[in-house]
Amino acid sequence: MKIATTRAVIATAALLLAAGSLTACSNGSSSGTAANTANASTAKIGLLLPDSVTARYESADKPLFEAKIKSLCPDCTVLYSNADGDAAKQQQQAESMLTQGVNVLVLDPFDGEAAASIVGEAKAKKIPVISYDRLINSADLSYYISFDNEKVGELQGQALVDKLKASGAAADAGILMVNGSPTDNNASQFKKGAHSVIDKSGYKILAEYDTPGWDPAQAQTWVAGQITQFGSQIVGLYAANDGTAGGAIAALKGANVSPLPPVTGQDAELAGIQRILAGDQFMTVYKAFKPEAEQAATLAVSLAKGESVSPTSNTTTKGGASIPSFLLTPVAVTVDNIESTVVADGFYKASDICTADYAAACATAGIK
Repeated sequence: MKIATTRAVIATAALLLAAGSLTACSNGSSSGTAANTANASTAKIGLLLPDSVTARYESADKPLFEAKIKSLCPDCTVLYSNADGDAAKQQQQAESMLTQGVNVLVLDPFDGEAAASIVGEAKAKKIPVISYDRLINSADLSYYISFDNEKVGELQGQALVDKLKASGAAADAGILMVNGSPTDNNASQFKKGAHSVIDKSGYKILAEYDTPGWDPAQAQTWVAGQITQFGSQIVGLYAANDGTAGGAIAALKGANVSPLPPVTGQDAELAGIQRILAGDQFMTVYKAFKPEAEQAATLAVSLAKGESVSPTSNTTTKGGASIPSFLLTPVAVTVDNIESTVVADGFYKASDICTADYAAACATAGIK
């Protein structure tokens, strides 16, 4: 019995030593390479998204990312969590994934400043972090994947100014600005891009608001208050995304404003596209989520394999760090090009958009 026990202990020790050797080898990689590349074909890849009020994350980003991972690495596992607009919750979710042994983190931060601590914890474990869609203020990021966000704001601002000029709005007429979340670095870039156009247009910004958590209800409440204050002075409304646009439009309708002023948006949400068809919303910005999600998935698998990938550009964080980046091009969408953008790309089927309430408007717009 003693001999058998001794042999068992020796065997167990040998297994533990072998496992420890593998771990030690794999943890010798740089911060831009996954900590464990020995079993890249069965890697765990973490996907952390920021909120549930932005429809795209659950309806587009998550399934597109998971599908691409599956096609590239059938035996890889995607661990997924949504922060539901809570930075502390996202921190806990990330720590849980690190504890579970993820090889790569793809992180879309609810708070780009707070999420830097997640990147720091991942770096300590030699786990690469891809900043997805929203930029994290950390020098330790491996890559950043998003769109040219100042360009998004420029497209929104230019579309609004052009529409106001075309409709004959007085040069000193007023605009409300409903910006995005103050904790989202992208929102500051959208705002900067929009201001670069609106500020030199001659139109007056009556008031502007940074919407906490991109919450449509809070956007609605704020706009309702501004309608009471400014009334008919409001001839245009800049809304940073389709969710806040929906809240703003609800406030305008609730105050019986008619006709509705042109309202911008972003994300090409189905509800936003349908509001454009109905004439309630003027435009949105289409960001092709499929190439964004697929680029993130492809990069995550490459990092899990220990491969280096050449970026197409670099992005500077608030702290001055240069991050290797992939930046895609956004497209402005109005009723005139719904068919040639979101439908042609397969983002939506015509049947998704053209339900009974919108069938006539779809026919007029040539969507089929």
